[in-house]
Amino acid sequence: MRYFLCLFVFCFVASSSSWQPGFRKVKAAPLLTKVLRVAVAGSEPFIIKKDSGLTGISIEIWQEAAAQADWRYSLQMYGSVPEALAAVTAGEADLVVGPVSITAERAHQVQFTEPYFGSSLSILSRVDAPTIWERIRPFFSQSFFVAVAVLSFTLALVGTLIWLAERDKSSDQFPRRAAPGIANGVWLAIVTMTTVGYGDRAPRTVLGRLLTAIWMIVSIITATSLVAGIASTLTLTGMKTVAISSTAQIPGKRVAVLDHSPGQELALDSRARIQPVESIQQGYDLVKQRKVDAFIFDRPQLLYLLQQERDSDLAVSKAAYMYQGYGFAAPLQSPVIHDLNINLLQLQESGRVKRIIREWLGEAEE
Repeated sequence: MRYFLCLFVFCFVASSSSWQPGFRKVKAAPLLTKVLRVAVAGSEPFIIKKDSGLTGISIEIWQEAAAQADWRYSLQMYGSVPEALAAVTAGEADLVVGPVSITAERAHQVQFTEPYFGSSLSILSRVDAPTIWERIRPFFSQSFFVAVAVLSFTLALVGTLIWLAERDKSSDQFPRRAAPGIANGVWLAIVTMTTVGYGDRAPRTVLGRLLTAIWMIVSIITATSLVAGIASTLTLTGMKTVAISSTAQIPGKRVAVLDHSPGQELALDSRARIQPVESIQQGYDLVKQRKVDAFIFDRPQLLYLLQQERDSDLAVSKAAYMYQGYGFAAPLQSPVIHDLNINLLQLQESGRVKRIIREWLGEAEE
């Protein structure tokens, strides 16, 4: 009787939920047993809508990560990333897939995965031909005037030395009086440096010829460097330049940005006049039509769009700002994030993420 009583107590306790974890019946998270509602939003090349369905960098990475976990899901396209995030916080979606910038402000509302792509902001603006002033401005710079002053001093010094060496034996060419004598010496230095060689002045003394020979060698190097510098300056000033190449040129300029995007924050910090747009294409068109001076957005999207448009009248600045990671987003305390992070890390460690990005962006930085 005692034996059966002990067995009954043991079975009762073992079936109780208060028993040790090793004996508890683990239930699967409810969210993982149903079809995940995936909100999709973002711009090319991360999200691309085709007749055959959705594709792009973010879609391909998500598909491989979901396949590893054997998750079932349905995709729902949203007009923008903020709209997709709002759907998640409202309980209308279980996950956001796309180029979602991981920011502290958004982290208060949703939970992010590890970043699968590192991006930054850049500036799209026009490529303009230089004005007349921009072409000649280098010749009015401080460095140019310093170079002219050094050259003038050198010519005066060489002309004086030649005059001192020639004034006694060649006074017909280099008068004894200082002013005309030095002037003729400078003239000889100039025609020697430029290799014109009129022959109206020539040294006759050994010392004069030695000084002139030394000056010939020095002037070859000097003249060559001077001509090369002038040619380079003329070439560079004749090239088209990006209208806005950094945020230092933005204050007071009209700049297109997407609402609630990191680009808007950068434009505000740079004291720009904000022009809200609803899409990257609209921002591109406004710059093209000269209705705004620039468009600030994520660098990879701008480069991809410019590549697709094959437009030489616009360019993306080399300057990059506000590094930001792209990740997927889910509700706070979402049970899928942990497994999704593991799958993303496995894809990165295997090199698959890198290969997907290269398929879309070539050798661009991941």
